[in-house]
Amino acid sequence: MSRVFLIGAGPGDPELLTLKALRLLQAAEVVLYDSLVDPRIIAMASPAARLIDVGKRCGKHSASQSEICALLLAEARAGYLVVRLKGGDPMVFGRATEEMDALRAHGVAFEIVPGITAATAAAATLELSLTKRGVARSLHFLTGHGADGGLPAHDWVSLTKSGGTLVVYMGSKTLGGMAAHFIEAGMEPDMPAIAIENASLAHQKSISGTIAMLPRLVENEALAGPVLIMIGEAMRKTNDKTQVSGDATRADSYGIRKQAAFEKIFAS
Repeated sequence: MSRVFLIGAGPGDPELLTLKALRLLQAAEVVLYDSLVDPRIIAMASPAARLIDVGKRCGKHSASQSEICALLLAEARAGYLVVRLKGGDPMVFGRATEEMDALRAHGVAFEIVPGITAATAAAATLELSLTKRGVARSLHFLTGHGADGGLPAHDWVSLTKSGGTLVVYMGSKTLGGMAAHFIEAGMEPDMPAIAIENASLAHQKSISGTIAMLPRLVENEALAGPVLIMIGEAMRKTNDKTQVSGDATRADSYGIRKQAAFEKIFAS
């Protein structure tokens, strides 16, 4: 039986946690969690569980990846049921490979429990499909944060020519450089682009514009939470679910509408 579970906590909203993740979290004896995991999800762990904050947020103090792997191994070898709780999905920019390799190398059984990634959560809240027949036939997940903290060396030309939707994780600080590379590679400056902060949470904020103007809009708004960038024709605004320049009406209305919907369900 697996003694270590690498679990995706989802994009933030506790209601988007999977049933399997919840069951294992409540059974865990040790929980190693990332700083981006919502505190309400961490609170779902057993009161008897030992909770260990390992950080793992860009630009913030955290345990090194080798330290996290060592902790996983030590707790599993001690016989504890260990949950490694990661924001989003463990297999999407979650550095799961390093942890799986360490566990395999030492003969420790583990299981991956997927979670909802921020890209699909953001698309759902904005009611904008990431793929669209005849418009966006492919979907590309990119990191906007290189190993040195700078801009990654993507194949900008191939990505631009793909015609698909581009979703950039951890890209708010390098957005200006990415936009310049995409436009230089042939992307139209008026290509629709959206930045969304704290996707799925009641206080989420979205900014819509074009690839040319979005860096300035994001900088002016000084977004501080986790930010996702979505680029492509599928992001062309066809509804009122996105707001330019950080209009808080979008975030407030989402939280109110969701709460009202759940009250209606549970009252019936």
